[in-house]
Amino acid sequence: MSEATLPNRSAHFQARLKKRYAAEQRFKFLGLGAIIFSVCVLAVLLVSMTMNGVGGFQRAELSVPVNFREAGLTIEPQRLKDSDAIQALETAGLPMLVQTAAEQALGPDGAEQVSSDAWREVGRAIVDDPALLGSEKTFNLPATNSLASALRGEGREDLRPLAKELSDKGLLARHFDPGFLTRADATDPQMVGIWGALKGSILTMLVTLALAFPIGVLAALYLEEYAPKNRWTDIIEVSINNLAAVPSIIFGLLGLAVFLWIFPFYRSAPLIGGMTLALMTMPVIVISGRNAIKAVPPSIRDGALAIGASPVQVVFHHVLPLALPGIMTGTIIGMARALGETAPLLMIGMRAFVATPPDGFTSPATVLPVQIFLWSDEIDRGFVERTSAAIIILLLFLLVMNGLAIYLRNRFEKKW
Repeated sequence: MSEATLPNRSAHFQARLKKRYAAEQRFKFLGLGAIIFSVCVLAVLLVSMTMNGVGGFQRAELSVPVNFREAGLTIEPQRLKDSDAIQALETAGLPMLVQTAAEQALGPDGAEQVSSDAWREVGRAIVDDPALLGSEKTFNLPATNSLASALRGEGREDLRPLAKELSDKGLLARHFDPGFLTRADATDPQMVGIWGALKGSILTMLVTLALAFPIGVLAALYLEEYAPKNRWTDIIEVSINNLAAVPSIIFGLLGLAVFLWIFPFYRSAPLIGGMTLALMTMPVIVISGRNAIKAVPPSIRDGALAIGASPVQVVFHHVLPLALPGIMTGTIIGMARALGETAPLLMIGMRAFVATPPDGFTSPATVLPVQIFLWSDEIDRGFVERTSAAIIILLLFLLVMNGLAIYLRNRFEKKW
């Protein structure tokens, strides 16, 4: 090679090197831009949900002082300890007493805008504290949805002057509604609550965990430690990987065709919902479990066998405890995915209007994602705010589950 060609080759090499460095810089900027864009989208989502959800945790309430001492409401103290204490207070005239107190405090027009079920909240307060029957107390009673809309400047125009008047007098205001976390679904956005759907989600997740976790872990142990390597196990592995990617609505169709055929009287029950979601979660647990078992060093198995442990003891006394943190992490992530599913539960009927929290695994119930779906279909502004509040609760639930997964991974992770 002549010396005259060396500078030309060197210049060509420098140009290619400069071009490669420029491509690397562009890739870094594109990656950083993607991260910034994702963070911005997440921030917009969280801010919008928070701004709308803050109103969902509040409701319009009317201040009504009730003088039980002068009203002379008589009821035996022992009746307040019975399960039908609210019905006993209704028979004793509590609804009329609350209505009269509302007319005295708010006037006839204002009293008409007190929710028809407001007396029940007064009744529950009396059951919790029977001493109220001999005293006077001011209650913040829920207003009707029409008056709540008028307070926001929406809805009926004829109620807006009344809402402004009561608000200026301090008799009408929006307060934090703790009952939103303890009530169930209702037709009035002023009276709805999330506890019925939340309890349904908890019961459904318990069934899902009780079925999917042991079966998934045992399947992972068998495939990784005992199953022979042949064509059939290859087919099983491919099938499990494919099941993990199947759309969730397919599992809903399977639950509709199989579980409701076997248990036709448990439609929309947490038992059927949990069994359906267990089918969807199980492949995720099997895959994460096999990966966690593979991560256990072979020296652990060899050392256990060398000191006389049987193959079963090696698996259950050494391999499984060391792989359990990874298995639990994958399980919680799979459960978090199942918690946010709606399509399979809609297929098995868990979209019914349930006004009371479920009593057990076989009672009619709904779940948080389905409740959010149903409320989002309403045109009333009050339901829009309640929907955003329910989404915040669902996000918090998911964050807690994912945070627990991270804690378990860091707490029990072993390094070799």
